[in-house]
Amino acid sequence: MSAMAPMAASERGTASGAGRHSNDAYDRIAAYWNEHIHDLSVATQPAGSRGFFEELDAYRFDKLRYLPKLVDFGAFGGQSLLEVGCGVGIDLARFAGGGARVTGIDLAATSIELARTNLSQRGLTGELSVMNGEQMSFADSQFDMVYAHGALQYTADAARMAAEIHRVLKPGGTAIMMVYNRRSWLRFMSKTMGVGLEHEDSPFLRLFTRREFRSVLAPFRNVRIVPERFPVATKLHRGVKAVLYNGVFVGVFNLLPRPLVRWSGWHLMAFATK
Repeated sequence: MSAMAPMAASERGTASGAGRHSNDAYDRIAAYWNEHIHDLSVATQPAGSRGFFEELDAYRFDKLRYLPKLVDFGAFGGQSLLEVGCGVGIDLARFAGGGARVTGIDLAATSIELARTNLSQRGLTGELSVMNGEQMSFADSQFDMVYAHGALQYTADAARMAAEIHRVLKPGGTAIMMVYNRRSWLRFMSKTMGVGLEHEDSPFLRLFTRREFRSVLAPFRNVRIVPERFPVATKLHRGVKAVLYNGVFVGVFNLLPRPLVRWSGWHLMAFATK
């Protein structure tokens, strides 16, 4: 966990004009994610082993219990599906297992190699490439569905990435995207407990209000935003902070009627149509 300075710098906002950021910005993003594989800290098995991917999958879907309820990973059989920022392919493997014809891109070459191994070990196939989600080499209207769960907040220009997602999506196709909510319970806890947000030290990190996220998604015809991810016990804290968070805060928060706290979900899930 890092200091709050990178957060403040990134929250000054993103631009929507192409060319605002130099190639150095994307080199820094790639370098960071080559060294900071998401959720790597919870893995005990060697990177690239079957046990490694099983651990990351189990941890992810315990932490994000809402995700399979909102996203039917088996509903895209036979469809062309692109994941922007696919990481090591945890979600991509679920889509592929459900019969989708998957393509995954990421700026981090390490993640792409691990994603390739992940799919291969599961007997799945997919196209995987190192690529910038703000400047994709795909043709217009190529994919039936585009998925970007946790990519737009870490890129240099979120609006530009959203425009690219819109461009490569077929007319009538669906895009599912997630960003972090600035007005969330987790942001409040981070400041109150003095615990930095995960990957807060990344080169770019932007938190969004619902209005700001909707503005980024302006190219899309229909947009539905659902706040999600509420407190669950975590393995990331230790000592007194773990006791206070896991033993007290999680239980008390989840006793509150969900309609009263729905606005504070850490994840803003967007379902958009071209």
